Amino acid sequence: MSWPLFLARRLAALVAVLLVASFLVYGLLYLVPGGPMAFLLGNRSGSPEQIAAIRHEYRLDDPFLIRYFGWLGDALHGDFGQSLVYRQGVSDLMSTRLATTGLLVLYATVIIVVAGVGLGVLGALRRGTVDTVISLVNSIFLATPTFVVGVLLVIVFALGLGWFPVFGPGAGLPDRLYHLTLPAIALSLGSAAFLARITRASVGEELRREHVETARSRGFSQSHIVRRHVLRNASIPVVTVTGLTVAGLIAGSVVVENIFALDGLGSLLVRAILQRDFAVVQGVVLVLVTAFVLINLAVDVCYSLIDPRLSPGEAT
Repeated sequence: MSWPLFLARRLAALVAVLLVASFLVYGLLYLVPGGPMAFLLGNRSGSPEQIAAIRHEYRLDDPFLIRYFGWLGDALHGDFGQSLVYRQGVSDLMSTRLATTGLLVLYATVIIVVAGVGLGVLGALRRGTVDTVISLVNSIFLATPTFVVGVLLVIVFALGLGWFPVFGPGAGLPDRLYHLTLPAIALSLGSAAFLARITRASVGEELRREHVETARSRGFSQSHIVRRHVLRNASIPVVTVTGLTVAGLIAGSVVVENIFALDGLGSLLVRAILQRDFAVVQGVVLVLVTAFVLINLAVDVCYSLIDPRLSPGEAT
């Protein structure tokens, strides 16, 4: 399959997924008991005239499909409507918090890739005590929920030792990285352990391949064999898991942001759900779904870049 055809098919699938997701996001919220009217009226019953005025103001008296396509058209132009709680544009609310969530996910991704791949390769190459210790640590991190890890990090390194701040995203890139260190570690430990297991298994399988044994018999060094014959072939499952893991971090950031009082998209989404702020929920969920789909598209592209022998889309 040629690159233009591959990209065209993937982009068409991306558009289809986003259309379905946007329809579900917009429609399901109106199935909540009471819908937007319950929030807008609050504890008041409201006279028929008041109800009619509110329905007209928020276009609730229009047919559902007209409301949906109107909302979708505005969303494509970056307008997700007005927050019912903050009385502010949803786009403005998200833009001020997007940097915090994006930097947190990026920071956690770096930790996951460096620690996961590094420990996985080390465990595959150093069988015995080193591999046993790494496997034990991975099992502990995999079995520990993210919120437990976050609370322990706060107790030990923030409150106990005072090495890191307890809450807040910081100001400026160096200060933000400093403030986001504990949240990024809490978000990444379980995923790094899982990636280490996948990397260990994939590298171990490649080390037993016939072409690797042939390279050994020809006198090539271990570092040369690992670098030229093992890592590239073992990278396809590693890239797959990394992509899925990074996409999962978007959802996992909700928990971490609330533990460390970070004002990101995750904490905004939780507050909006509790406050039944429908416009904010719709906007944030659609942005998160879009990010998830784009990450999966990037993973598909990476397959052919890693191994040129694979035609675009073949690895999937």
